[in-house]
Amino acid sequence: PDPEINIPEIWTGELENGIRIWGIKHDELPLVSYNLEIEGSHLLEDLDKSGTASLMAQLMNEGTANKTPEELEEAIDLLGASIRIRATGEAIVISVNTLSRNFEKTVDLVEEMLMEPRWDSTEFVLAKESVIQSFPRNRANPGYMASLTLDKLMYGDNHLFSVPLSGTEETVPGISLEDLKDFYNTSLSPSLTRFHIVGDIEKERVETALSSLEQRWEKKDISLPEIEIPANPEKSKIYFVDFPGAKQSVIQIGNIAIPRSHPDYYPAYVVNYKLGGSFNGIVNLILREEKGYTYGARTGFSGGSHTGSFSASSSVRTTATGESVQIFRDEMEKYREGISQEDIDFTKDALLKSNARAFETQGALIGMLSNISRYELPHDYIKEQEEFVRGLNIDKHRELANKYIDPAGMYYVIAGDAATQVPELKKLGMGDPVMVEL
Repeated sequence: PDPEINIPEIWTGELENGIRIWGIKHDELPLVSYNLEIEGSHLLEDLDKSGTASLMAQLMNEGTANKTPEELEEAIDLLGASIRIRATGEAIVISVNTLSRNFEKTVDLVEEMLMEPRWDSTEFVLAKESVIQSFPRNRANPGYMASLTLDKLMYGDNHLFSVPLSGTEETVPGISLEDLKDFYNTSLSPSLTRFHIVGDIEKERVETALSSLEQRWEKKDISLPEIEIPANPEKSKIYFVDFPGAKQSVIQIGNIAIPRSHPDYYPAYVVNYKLGGSFNGIVNLILREEKGYTYGARTGFSGGSHTGSFSASSSVRTTATGESVQIFRDEMEKYREGISQEDIDFTKDALLKSNARAFETQGALIGMLSNISRYELPHDYIKEQEEFVRGLNIDKHRELANKYIDPAGMYYVIAGDAATQVPELKKLGMGDPVMVEL
């Protein structure tokens, strides 16, 4: 029989400065995991200063006003803890793992890192140079360039979501240490902060430990921008990024889809599962197991608060490029016509049984709390997802596949050897491939 998920009790709270808290008591081990997600990051950057949020987050790990980078690292190590600040596309995230008995000491260090950055000029130069040196490597990477090209096609060259989090060759060289300080002063606010904690700890102890940060960190009036999402293409077309002599071709097919906050996001994830959401997905069984063209082929939905995307991807040997693109397109078309009851049963069985073990670790529970807070989901959203899977049938699957998987309205991006592959791709009936300038 399918196992039942037991969702632990979730407690919530809010500090006077606006920090909202979600917590789960998980006392199997004397450990605590927690994070702070400060909404904004890349969303608040100026396009001509893209990469600022990422550099700022990186530099906030490099010491504090009272500690050198080495002294901060030693202080964290002496607690047997890990503390890391990083930027994502939608938030600055501070992640911590610690022994329960050292919780308050790690909170003190987090407060020091957050409120008293060192702004070490030497570390800034090193971090910036590291990013700049990554650009030539990225341009020589077909997988990176295919993904970047797909983003630019979906959103447009001058859209925030088509610009990498790390910035570009045009923006990063012009970023100064003062730019990082200005971004820090104008983009971090407790009113945009969510705190998630799981472990051997009580709510009262958490709120007491955060009282100093509550008093020191004052609210700021920061508004997140309204982001316009473009329409998908009315007709599919092939775009080619030339890597002369390449022995493999990277295939990236996709379009804009629903954001993670959309009520159909999880149903769409479930519907995609048999197409390419697992090792036993149709595209992987054909391209890897049957044809031997690749080590793996996948399809799937990804999404954040503002937008999402559907993508189908694989790296195949050069001589199989045209046929592989055609297989992706044909299988997506067939998938829209409906799948068998056997495939429905496989999807339900796989997801229900794997889901039962998917929320046992502290890290997984932190992820669950993050989803609840970020996308305003009910505390029992996992149960709602289970109910959708249990009730899935052929008709519902077909309806959602037709709604969200449309190979006739996607961008087909290939990175590989143009001399040998462009002539083959012309035979697919999508017109002459458009050559993309690197």
